[in-house]
Amino acid sequence: MVLGNIVAPKDTWAWEGHDQEYWISFARINGLYLHGNGQIDGQGYNWWQSCPGLERWSCKRPAALVFFECITLKLNGLKHLNSQRSHISIAKCKNVILSHLYINAPETSPNTDGIDIAYSTNVKILHSYIGTGDDCIAVNAGNSDINITGITCGPGHGISIGSLGVGKHRVKVENVHVKNCIFNRTLNGARIKTWPGGRGYAKRISFKKIKLYEVTNPIVIDQFYCPYKQCNTKGSAIQISHVSYSRFEGTSINSKAINFSCSRKQSCTKIVLNHIRLTSTEAGYNTYSYCHNTHGMYQDSIPKVDCLLH
Repeated sequence: MVLGNIVAPKDTWAWEGHDQEYWISFARINGLYLHGNGQIDGQGYNWWQSCPGLERWSCKRPAALVFFECITLKLNGLKHLNSQRSHISIAKCKNVILSHLYINAPETSPNTDGIDIAYSTNVKILHSYIGTGDDCIAVNAGNSDINITGITCGPGHGISIGSLGVGKHRVKVENVHVKNCIFNRTLNGARIKTWPGGRGYAKRISFKKIKLYEVTNPIVIDQFYCPYKQCNTKGSAIQISHVSYSRFEGTSINSKAINFSCSRKQSCTKIVLNHIRLTSTEAGYNTYSYCHNTHGMYQDSIPKVDCLLH
């Protein structure tokens, strides 16, 4: 049980000579249960300032709380603040339940993902608040059977599948389900993002019963994700298929409320939308959809998604 406050050194020089990949880690533990009303504060302000602009992608900073190769893991009730990088990282774990968490960092804090998941199976993230400077939850490579329910996200970049395929890697992601979530003034809502040149697939993904308030990009598939702006977009692409969006309701800052940008090398297939209501935050403006090499079907949608290929 965690009842007190765990506080990281605020000065980056205090970490010299120590491992800067992570701050607190648990590895290869079976049956770990962490709970309580305690607080884990990364005091990441100086780290954020030391990684300006595009340098933040390569800047080395510790993840605050890391679980590696753990089986039957439960994390409940804790407060996570101002991580140097990601707040919680789940890697190569099985049978995980994260619930009733409070995760918070300023909207301007770079790469402070709320929860990162990689190469893990049977993970549930339930009934939590996450507001950060990056993805509220990022479902990365190698994951299967991920269920995300009852998350309030904002500020942040939304709930993302990816990014996938960096370095032309082969990846597999399947059976990811997001349900009953709220996005409040986030950059994105439901997003799938893959790097050009990646290989493998992401399939059987669903987003259901989603509410959005002043979200910039509510629904996004981006097979051209490249924050470095120096990627070859003509190479291979990760196959994205069997993705469904149902019962979305809310407002979009961007008139392009639905954006499916799929590769010529690997089209997105079996994309399904049902009961979508995405209206503009600006009175008198209409929302619209955009599709590039995207195959699927829709019904009862505002905006219409006539751009889908059959």
